[in-house]
Amino acid sequence: MVKLDRREFLIGGAAALAAGASASAVPVVPASKLAQRRPGFGAAATLWDLQADPRLGEAISTYCTQVVPVLELKWPMLRPNAHTFNFERADAILDFARDNDLTMRGHTLAWYHDIPDWTKQIKDTKGVERAYVDHIGTVVSYYKDKLTSWDVVNEPIPDNPKKITDRRDTFWTQHLGSNWIPLAFRTAAAADPFVKLAINEYDIESAKDSFIAKRAAYRNLIMDLLDRGVPLHAVGLQSHLHAELDIDTHGLAEFVTELRSWGLDVLVTELDVDDQKLAGSPAERDAIVARRVNDLLTAISTSGPARSILTWGLSDRYSWINGTFARADKQPNRPLPLDGEFKPKPFMDVISKFTKDA
Repeated sequence: MVKLDRREFLIGGAAALAAGASASAVPVVPASKLAQRRPGFGAAATLWDLQADPRLGEAISTYCTQVVPVLELKWPMLRPNAHTFNFERADAILDFARDNDLTMRGHTLAWYHDIPDWTKQIKDTKGVERAYVDHIGTVVSYYKDKLTSWDVVNEPIPDNPKKITDRRDTFWTQHLGSNWIPLAFRTAAAADPFVKLAINEYDIESAKDSFIAKRAAYRNLIMDLLDRGVPLHAVGLQSHLHAELDIDTHGLAEFVTELRSWGLDVLVTELDVDDQKLAGSPAERDAIVARRVNDLLTAISTSGPARSILTWGLSDRYSWINGTFARADKQPNRPLPLDGEFKPKPFMDVISKFTKDA
């Protein structure tokens, strides 16, 4: 599946980072760059890339007000074993954010795929629950008052739900049942009562039957959590778009309007556009990518401004898509607002349009 490939790519990256680079030497960008930033926009980055290429840090400080770590707050990076929390790498990104007057959000506390091997050695339900609660409580407490929001639960809906009540089968459900989601939120809220807590999901934006079914199941889960009094404050729309697929502008606008009527914020959390199935020149592909982003953000903005838009990376040079989805013509994919040389594309013009008044 598409997302499985992505997760394998990220887990591999996490292992490489954990084994490799130190958490030092992140470049500090001159304060003079800060005035050029656009409000409401942010990007994901790894510490590895920030250390390796000063242009990335400069671009983030120029265009963004937010940053989110790609790997550094996931379980494998933070918990090499049951007895150790390693915050050094995530702290380095937080230092970069503070040095450049950026905010930082957290990603992610509970995800079905990103589970270190040591947790799978726990055989009894009580032991799994202790490890789960300990991890979430410790991490959120450590970053109390330092982050703007958390992706508490990531990707809880299966790719092809048959019913609106379908939920993804996970290591956590096998031990904790359906309570794994409410438990994560309640533990996080107890650790930091003021941070915004979000649920996060992908493949709900396009006009395709499987996407529409997934959006319906996502809605059902959100409604159920609210009915049960779970401290859920925001809904994340990952928005890993497929350039060949139209956005379901009407259905998405209705969905977002309903979420806001329930008092929830709507966050665009991981926006990028895979153009591997598009033909044409880079300029032609860029135009289609920008149109997809414009359609997405127009739908989301129907009932209010998109106050928070984050892309999963900023420059094509550092996109997971280019490492995972090769184009048949051997040309690089162009999924992000800046090209491989950090020059803005039409994608960035669309971002500017939707964030200038945020």
